[in-house]
Amino acid sequence: MNCTESRAHLHAYLDQELDLPGVVAIDQHLAGCPACKALVAQQLALRSGIRRHAEYHEEPAALADRIRAKIGAGAGDASPRIPRPAWRWPSLGQWLPAGAAAAAAAVISWTAAIQYAGVSADQIVAEQVIAGHARSVVTSRLVEVASSDQHTVKPWLSSKLDFSPPVPDLAGAGYPLAGGRLDYLDRRPVAALVYRHRQHVINLFVWPDGKSARGRPEALAKNGYNVLRWTDAGMNFWAVSDVNAAELKTFAEAYASAK
Repeated sequence: MNCTESRAHLHAYLDQELDLPGVVAIDQHLAGCPACKALVAQQLALRSGIRRHAEYHEEPAALADRIRAKIGAGAGDASPRIPRPAWRWPSLGQWLPAGAAAAAAAVISWTAAIQYAGVSADQIVAEQVIAGHARSVVTSRLVEVASSDQHTVKPWLSSKLDFSPPVPDLAGAGYPLAGGRLDYLDRRPVAALVYRHRQHVINLFVWPDGKSARGRPEALAKNGYNVLRWTDAGMNFWAVSDVNAAELKTFAEAYASAK
């Protein structure tokens, strides 16, 4: 994939709308293209700035009725036409919010252009983790080896990866193993362990970290998902689910104790 193709699919990539081969192709391109990688970081910073600073408005309660009335009148419906208000120049008070919005947009764009280089690698990986989880649930590609037996899932993953992920059975803690699959994060193949908690799915992504020291768990929430990441014994662990933060923390503690 070249720069033109990558940028043509950039918004679909950021909106988590691409299939796995498309994500892999763009990830591989970003790994070797600083310009496109900077563009992704800039877009992430811009989206973050808009979420923090943009002003949102709800539609008027009568808008739906007005639209129905217009449509009905155009189709010969007996619904009464709504008179069009006479046009007039907006008052100074009405101009000010528009000017403020334009100024805010300019500030956001300017801030994003300055801050894009500060988007951390962990933020980018977090986006990929959430996208991988959502993709697996929506596309029903949850597991490639469906089994609650850790002695079936672990050898299957180990045979396809250059490392052997810990695959404990957590059914006793309320998190039964559903299986595993291969995924692609942080520019490399990773193990995706799938656990269930009542009606919820927990994806645990595992891959080598290269550091022997244990890192403290770090939590974040985005787009309705909770994410918990930590490192231990030279491995990265990223757990993601729509369960609440306390239940995800309990899962991580059970996994760490059992592995």
